Amino acid sequence: MAGPSFVPRAHDIYPDDVPMAAPNFFDVPADESPLQQLIRHWMNERHSPDILPGQEDVLGGLLDHIRRQSNTVHLLRSDPDSSEEEHFRIMLAQTEIERVKFVVRSYIRTRLYKIEKYARYIANTPEVQERLSQAELNHAQTFANLTEDHFNISVLQALPEHQRGLDDQTPFTPPMIPEPDKSRAVFVHALDDCPPVRLPDGTTLRIQKGQIVLTPYAVVEQLLGIGSVELV
Repeated sequence: MAGPSFVPRAHDIYPDDVPMAAPNFFDVPADESPLQQLIRHWMNERHSPDILPGQEDVLGGLLDHIRRQSNTVHLLRSDPDSSEEEHFRIMLAQTEIERVKFVVRSYIRTRLYKIEKYARYIANTPEVQERLSQAELNHAQTFANLTEDHFNISVLQALPEHQRGLDDQTPFTPPMIPEPDKSRAVFVHALDDCPPVRLPDGTTLRIQKGQIVLTPYAVVEQLLGIGSVELV
């Protein structure tokens, strides 16, 4: 017969000498914790007109940590011997978990919005496909196929054959396959002293560490890729 299962107490996780502040489960020795990394990538994704490389490792690590902490909080809540102080710490822990869940959900939904908006562009652009996880790529290809089938059935099959293409490049009309508008202006915060970049008018811009500038996304795309700037 199996012995009684061990139910952790709040003081087993939060010792008495821990200050009564919201616990941060994601502190790591590195300069930036996984949560801080995901928040930075989340903000970059929200403000960038293009689809940025996915952060599967950071996201997976946070999801695993959320799952473990949620299980621990559930066990602590079910302990009838928990004191009022322990319940307060449990509440702080649950609040922190919900905060992280919000960031994770918003990051995933932002990428999903872009994937569906530019599904046919993604399906035709191998360079962009490399930035997506396999699940995201499968969704983009499926969504693109469904959209194309819908257009064919509802509209295109009734048109003359030479007008049924979805990739026609007609002057003075919007493209049939929408692409990210890299000429859109974005606010950029420099994390380091950046090498000079060329503006659309031919002049050169050098962004110093700590500066915030407004510039077309295409100008700072490479700086964002190497982590010298972040979008705000």
